[in-house]
Amino acid sequence: MQRRPHRWIDHWRPEDQRFWDAVGARTARRNLVFSILSEHIGFSVWTIWSVLVLFMPASKYGFTVGDKFLLTTTPAALGSLVRLPYTFAVAKFGGRNWTVVSALLLLVPSVLALAVLKPGVSLGTLLVVTGLAGVGGGNFASSMANINNFYPQRLKGRALGLNAGGGNIGVAAVQIVGAVIIATLGAATDPRVLLWIYVPLVVLVAATAWTRMDNLTEATNDSGALREVARHRHTWIISFLYIGTFGSFIGFGFAFGQVLAASEVAHPVYVVWLGAFVGSLIRPVGGMLADRFRGSTVTLWNFVAMTLVSGAVLAASHSGSVPLFVAAFTVLFALTGVGNGSVYKMIPAIFHARGAVRIAAGADLEQEAFQARRLSSALVGVAGAVGAFGGVLVQIAFRQSFLSLGNGDAAYIAFIAFYAVCAAVTWAVYVRPTRNGLDGV
Repeated sequence: MQRRPHRWIDHWRPEDQRFWDAVGARTARRNLVFSILSEHIGFSVWTIWSVLVLFMPASKYGFTVGDKFLLTTTPAALGSLVRLPYTFAVAKFGGRNWTVVSALLLLVPSVLALAVLKPGVSLGTLLVVTGLAGVGGGNFASSMANINNFYPQRLKGRALGLNAGGGNIGVAAVQIVGAVIIATLGAATDPRVLLWIYVPLVVLVAATAWTRMDNLTEATNDSGALREVARHRHTWIISFLYIGTFGSFIGFGFAFGQVLAASEVAHPVYVVWLGAFVGSLIRPVGGMLADRFRGSTVTLWNFVAMTLVSGAVLAASHSGSVPLFVAAFTVLFALTGVGNGSVYKMIPAIFHARGAVRIAAGADLEQEAFQARRLSSALVGVAGAVGAFGGVLVQIAFRQSFLSLGNGDAAYIAFIAFYAVCAAVTWAVYVRPTRNGLDGV
């Protein structure tokens, strides 16, 4: 491993066991830790409005249930759009450099919210500000693409699971902080108190990324990767499956508090964090299960379970029992976390399986390993962007269901149907016996 000034590393060889044992594992682990911290704060800023709207009673701010769903839909939408450019920013500027920039960009929506969030603010103004919070959603894509380059294939499921899970838990963390604020200062507290807590944290993670992370030279050799993966049908199949897992996770993270509030649950902020917390913690388990049992197998059975549990959520919503409803929804959150880990494990497995076929035919081992990492990083960005847009669809489904029926029934039925389709696609393309060279996916 050769270092150049400004924390650039040349000749990164994670598949070389001697290199990995000597310096690779230690360096990769350090970058993983600080990547998780930055991504964690990014998720918190991205989803901070899921908490802020709970501090904004209609009697004081004048916003309806439908308005509040719009306020949490706009950051989800922008967060999905910026994921593609964020992925390739790693290749353009370096993983460490872009982590610093992307962290500092979080100050823009945070400072603007501090300036405008007060009674009398217009819905249009807040929609612009909440939309800008979507930059926090982009941090996930760049972080995952960066960490994917650091780890060998055999450890990618665990590493990507830890990176994503540590970031995802930022959703629960900001909701827990909101609950603590209400518990200590009261429900009538100015929502900007939450923003004052996160602005210094943004500066802190940017500083630690600057001093502790590295750039990989080989990750910059990425011209045309997006065009290449766009031609693979598996890019769009994986992206579709990721709508069902991550799209559900982030959509539920934004919407669950409002679903509880619309159901007249007293102080929903006290329980809203539970689902995202469990779903985040269990994501690495999905990656580790995929390492052991194949990502496609874990993904298939996970979608089957999501279909059944969505039916349980629908039934629980009519039971009149808040604990039962929260418990069922928390299990569904947990399954989205498992699926997030298993689907992302499938991404590098697809390209390594295709590379193995070419190596058997005489292709160069090192070149095929590099190509697999390169295309995997590109697909991480595409799938992350498409999957995050699923969060928009989840909130639209809830908003329309509440506007039309006064409850979430139509949304739950749509989720049941969609997860069943995802299970069928996973079985048909990746699990049933095939001769397409993807038997290890």
